[in-house]
Amino acid sequence: MQCVDAVLPAPAPAPAPALPAGRITARQAVDVWRRHFEERGVTEPDNSSHYIIAHLLGAKTIESLEHGKLTEFLSREKTEQMWQLCTRRLSRMPVQYVIEEWDFRDLTLKMRPPVFIPRPETEELVELMLTDLEMEPGAKVGADGQRTCLEVGCGSGAISLSLLNSMPQLKSIAVDQSQDAVDLTRENALRLGLQDRLQVYRIDVLKDAETVVSLCSPVSALVSNPPYLFSEDMTSLEPEIFRCKNTLIFS
Repeated sequence: MQCVDAVLPAPAPAPAPALPAGRITARQAVDVWRRHFEERGVTEPDNSSHYIIAHLLGAKTIESLEHGKLTEFLSREKTEQMWQLCTRRLSRMPVQYVIEEWDFRDLTLKMRPPVFIPRPETEELVELMLTDLEMEPGAKVGADGQRTCLEVGCGSGAISLSLLNSMPQLKSIAVDQSQDAVDLTRENALRLGLQDRLQVYRIDVLKDAETVVSLCSPVSALVSNPPYLFSEDMTSLEPEIFRCKNTLIFS
């Protein structure tokens, strides 16, 4: 196993469709960009255009928009914003980075590169952790009687923050070797009001294990979900993956 910087040059910007000269409805804007995404080989063209327009109109999904919103004309400002965001998606920037947020379980987290976007499977890991924590009444507790969870490689903070949100009696220590990840985890904790029960540190556990041990004794649970890829899969990855950093490569 080796840790590498998996960044490749971003694809050359594709020409975006020109801004419409006249007024355009939200539905028409979605259709324009869906077709353009399809023509340029962008993955999930429907979802990409749907999430972006929903975000611009203040909703989570296109299905949750108020009735009639899609047939209303967009303001010139909203039209320009749609074109700007969709042009970013056209460059193969993941839609989570384009709209700068994503839902994880019952939380909405800020997202920005190069911090990795949590996958749906990670929600299953949180469920398993919650089950284990709730079933272990004899787990180690600190001097204040609270349980503490240590997360190695916190990224956006999705795992630790979701655990804290579900278990008011839990504290968490989160570490990551990336300052970008540490900063984003702290920002998400503050936005969600969970900062008082979370400590975040920039530490490379492979180089400074003693510091980690000194910070988190005793600990009730340890969780880690590092990003990884198999070397034989590198040639088949979508461009969105190559725009991420600090991926673990398994030979």
